[in-house]
Amino acid sequence: MTLHVVEHAIRHAIEDGIKVLPFLFVTYLVMEYIEHKAGKKAEQAIKKAGSFGPLIGGVMGIIPQCGFSAAASNLYAGRIITLGTLLAVFLSTSDEMLPILISEQVSISAIGKILAVKAAIGIVAGFLIDLIFKKQLHQEEEELRIEHMCDHEHCHCNEGKIGRSALKHTLQIFFFIFVITLVLNLLIEMVGEDALAGILSGKPVIGPLVAGLVGLIPNCAASVVITQLYLEGMLSAGAMLAGLLVGAGVGVLVLFRVNDNLKENLKITAILYIIGVLAGMITETAGLIW
Repeated sequence: MTLHVVEHAIRHAIEDGIKVLPFLFVTYLVMEYIEHKAGKKAEQAIKKAGSFGPLIGGVMGIIPQCGFSAAASNLYAGRIITLGTLLAVFLSTSDEMLPILISEQVSISAIGKILAVKAAIGIVAGFLIDLIFKKQLHQEEEELRIEHMCDHEHCHCNEGKIGRSALKHTLQIFFFIFVITLVLNLLIEMVGEDALAGILSGKPVIGPLVAGLVGLIPNCAASVVITQLYLEGMLSAGAMLAGLLVGAGVGVLVLFRVNDNLKENLKITAILYIIGVLAGMITETAGLIW
């Protein structure tokens, strides 16, 4: 690989990242505002949802809020919400997908369809899980550790200055986008765009399986990678859906920290992966697009 190719790839990656910076910042500014205004209300709503938990969790999950999946994990550890409600939140949570789609100026109708599908799958799966795994809830207060987890995962979503927090989010995602775009550009130069797209997409089984594994990474980088690959045409809609359904942000990480039953945590993670991958395979086989 020549130095000229590397320089061209770096320049292209920087240009792509800079173009989305203003959109990212404005989007995160709005998300931080929503978090400060509606975050606690969302937690209270899901705590009081009872048997309707999967419905409330699935709907609330698509609203861009820092730490909502972490809150759900804490509430489940205290048996305040059901397993179905927890999985509904995990499946519908969008993490960094939404700001990236908005910054890349994807159509509102396409974004709406993706969010609606994720919420619908979360709600249906949540109710089915609750039918299969009936649990007795203990209505007791659980000390939430969302603030600690958000600080650990860069969010700082409970700080008073939403501008500073939005800027931190923006710069971090800009870095992820730059790295992913740079790697993709270098791969395209070496392998060829058509060949690379053929490796990553067009496989009804392999694509969703691999994307689901990436989605299990308990960090916002997972949803950034999956969304960027989809926008670059390297991932099919089915594989993208599988990865984003499985990707619950820091929710799974928090679950393993606050829920003492390791076997149960592994079972929940496996169920999350299976649901996401199956949904992706169905989408892939049906040839659905957004």
